[in-house]
Amino acid sequence: MTNPLETLANNPFEIAKQAAEQIREATGVASHDIALTLGSGWAKAADLIGETVATVPAKDIVGFSAPVVEGHVASIRSIKLPSGKHALVLGARTHYYEGHGVRRVVHGVRTAAATGAKIMILTNGCGGIKETWTPGTPVLISDHINLTADSPLEGATFIDLTDLYSKRLREIARSVDGSLDEGIYAQFRGPHYETPAEVQMVKHMGGHLVGMSTALEAIAAREAGMEILGFSLMTNLAAGVQKTPLSHAEVLEAGREAEPRISALLASIIEKL
Repeated sequence: MTNPLETLANNPFEIAKQAAEQIREATGVASHDIALTLGSGWAKAADLIGETVATVPAKDIVGFSAPVVEGHVASIRSIKLPSGKHALVLGARTHYYEGHGVRRVVHGVRTAAATGAKIMILTNGCGGIKETWTPGTPVLISDHINLTADSPLEGATFIDLTDLYSKRLREIARSVDGSLDEGIYAQFRGPHYETPAEVQMVKHMGGHLVGMSTALEAIAAREAGMEILGFSLMTNLAAGVQKTPLSHAEVLEAGREAEPRISALLASIIEKL
């Protein structure tokens, strides 16, 4: 019998289809319209957007595993929105630094697309470079810089990323909260935090946010034909901009403090989609 993870190594799109079929069977929902990956500080949004139809342990779906990072949930949820649409909430994000390869990193996005989702909402907690931003600030992602030296695209797969993060969706977000700022997100490989010199490099390249997720997922979402809304929660100023040492405990605390406000914000935006 073929090991499903061996299939993932050979045909990631086929395993995404298998995962999507398992989600259909487990949730009883034939098709989802919107998908969300909720990073640090964003998880409570899932409780606010509608009625949970089903909650499935991520490890029960092929290609997924329980998250290794505190602050991420270990389930996949199907939620019926007030509009009648269905949202798929992916709690089990695989980070690049876990060493499973880029196919595993983007498996959730490809599975969401295989369930029918046309909009992908990607959120994260990250470090900020703009000193005017304070911890707990939500920032719309307008573009990204991929510093992983990797891509989910394989072979002669040429995908235009000019408008990767949807201007239309950002405008909808600002119609809910006109004070929202936006910035360019730089994804590093991790798991170590960036050095002050690396942060200054990103600043000179035009970046405003630094983290360890999202960019690779966004590329895969574009390949799948999805419209993408990216949101960062700035949990701390980045190394060298912040004068005290960085810690994951600080990231989690900033996320906990901001969670009620930013989750309500995201839920209000989803109502308009």
